[in-house]
Amino acid sequence: MALSPGTAATLILLAHLAVVAFNVFGLVAIPIGKWLRWDFVRGFWWRFAHVLSLAVVALQAVLGRACFLTIWQNALRTDAGPSDVPPMIATWINSVLYWSLPLWMFAAGYVAVLLYALMLWRWVPPRIRATERVSA
Repeated sequence: MALSPGTAATLILLAHLAVVAFNVFGLVAIPIGKWLRWDFVRGFWWRFAHVLSLAVVALQAVLGRACFLTIWQNALRTDAGPSDVPPMIATWINSVLYWSLPLWMFAAGYVAVLLYALMLWRWVPPRIRATERVSA
């Protein structure tokens, strides 16, 4: 069974919210984790995904492009038509994620957040765990 465009748009919105939560969580958890000595905040691949995600967001904003998830969601919502009203939670999430500010403000904010994440990379350097070798 295929999803309706409205349902697909809502699922993309939830994925977008998850990406935002991941990014914000990392910005807060890394310095707190250093202080509390949490090992996971030094995981290389988690940290790499975090910085990469922030870099993609900042680059899109600097280039004047909307997030590809936003573009995809809007296209699906348009396909859904006016009769397919999004669920109340989707309306609430939209109000949390999408603010009516000029793009340059988002670009400046995203670049600042990326620079903060890069400073965290230096202040709390990630570690690649050495793989254990099994002797034969």
